[in-house]
Amino acid sequence: MSTAGSSALTNWMHHLLILPILLPLMVGAAMIPIDERNRMAKGVMGFVSTLALFILSMVLMRIASVDGAPAGSGVYQLGNWPAPFGIVLVLDRLSALMLCLTSGLALAAQAYSIARWHTAGHHFHSLFQLLIAGLNGSFLTGDLFNLFVFFEMMLAASYGLLLHGSGPLRVKAGLQYVAINLAASSLFLIGVSLIYGATGTLNMADLSMKLATLSPDDRQMVEVGAGVLGVAFLVKAGMWPLSFWLPTAYSAATPPVAAVFAILTKVGIYVILRLSLLVFGASAGASAGFGQPILLAGGLLTIAFGAIGVLASQAMGRLAAYSVLVSSGTLLAAIGLGHPGMIAGALFYLVSSTLTIAAFFLLIELVERGRDAGADVLAVTMEAYGDADEDEEEEEVGAAIPGTMAILGLCFCLCALLLAGLPPLSGFVAKFAILGGLFGLSGTEAAPAISTADWTYVTLLIVSGLAAMIAMNRVGIRTFWASIENTVPRVVVIEITPVVVLLATCIFLSVQAGPAMRYMQATADSLFDPAGYTERVLTAPRAGGQ
Repeated sequence: MSTAGSSALTNWMHHLLILPILLPLMVGAAMIPIDERNRMAKGVMGFVSTLALFILSMVLMRIASVDGAPAGSGVYQLGNWPAPFGIVLVLDRLSALMLCLTSGLALAAQAYSIARWHTAGHHFHSLFQLLIAGLNGSFLTGDLFNLFVFFEMMLAASYGLLLHGSGPLRVKAGLQYVAINLAASSLFLIGVSLIYGATGTLNMADLSMKLATLSPDDRQMVEVGAGVLGVAFLVKAGMWPLSFWLPTAYSAATPPVAAVFAILTKVGIYVILRLSLLVFGASAGASAGFGQPILLAGGLLTIAFGAIGVLASQAMGRLAAYSVLVSSGTLLAAIGLGHPGMIAGALFYLVSSTLTIAAFFLLIELVERGRDAGADVLAVTMEAYGDADEDEEEEEVGAAIPGTMAILGLCFCLCALLLAGLPPLSGFVAKFAILGGLFGLSGTEAAPAISTADWTYVTLLIVSGLAAMIAMNRVGIRTFWASIENTVPRVVVIEITPVVVLLATCIFLSVQAGPAMRYMQATADSLFDPAGYTERVLTAPRAGGQ
């Protein structure tokens, strides 16, 4: 290939970086004027767009995985203005991982919605595409102001999606969700303003360079701004006690919306992880490690609160919602402990838990379809006080399990194993990798001294898994084994397939744990060496060599 042809190919591939934002944004806007009576056509458009986005995300992950890439690769300068003056999008291993996870979840949720839920309200597919665009922009942006822009785009779409399907429970949960997120957005703006006033920049790479050189007064202003900004993202991440809104909102959402909402909490986790290691890393001087004690304490309390909620939940929707809190607490506490060896395992856990919870949200509606709410109350009463007729002789020794219930039961068992972190699935691999990094078993670093906080984290990690196992066993027995109803739900292929695919992905992660962990370890290594990120962003050449 000629030099000119190679340069053209490089430029063409360079523009792939903006497509994860541009593609869903354009498709979502194009679907708005289409009549709502053509929902199936809109559903096909949305599905094709999300499928193309998933393929694109895999390509970008492949590009981000190439070691020794030339200077400026993975940096997209909008308007051809260099950082820190212009808007930049930055692709690295972490952002590529989050893009791939987002598009995979969105593909499964959108396929599931086409069976029935996209007809429950207006503009479902347009809002869904705008939500994806906001998520992808949040993961790719290199500065805090545009993080706010994409964050607001994501939230605006999520307001409509949470209310999709109407009903008093969704309206009540939606109003609470809107109020708390508008408050978080206000805190976001205040925090960004304080940081800009002290540093004169909002580019994250530039902030990491300037923070150590600031005067004590300006540095304190940055820390105040970062604290206010952190509250906004901890609200979205679901840290206790800022998580009071989450169980009600997630359990009230329609199944495809709840499934894709499983990654919304990870936006907060992503930003906290990015800022903790890039801006407040080892090179931040007196601000190094800022906020870690709060993350640790809040993460541990969130795990405990989530585990109690899991045990107390009688409805499967709330059980799944509290499992989201356990996942968030596990990740926040891992970041707060600050052991480099834990981050690779935490990233593996992020992927595994998000896929599992999304599959569980989709599965719940299929399992509960056609059930009588009064039967649930009766089942709980019988569990507590026993059945007065339990000594009567049964006419049947056993009954055949219908094929639909067998498939749903198998998927439920896989969800239980994954949520509890039992071997041999990816939930166990993730927790083992986290504990291995904590105790220095990975061999990448010397074994650290184990503190009381470390042992507390280990204890809560094990207890939360036990709580999930107890709760899932209780619900599973009541639903599949000792159910007092004999109704077999009507499930179509397009609904069960996304659940199977998400769980199969977790099984694939279990089988391919070695390559997956190598990618996560390389991602963690790059996060703990932010100089490479900073150099790529600040020295990226302008297009045309200007």
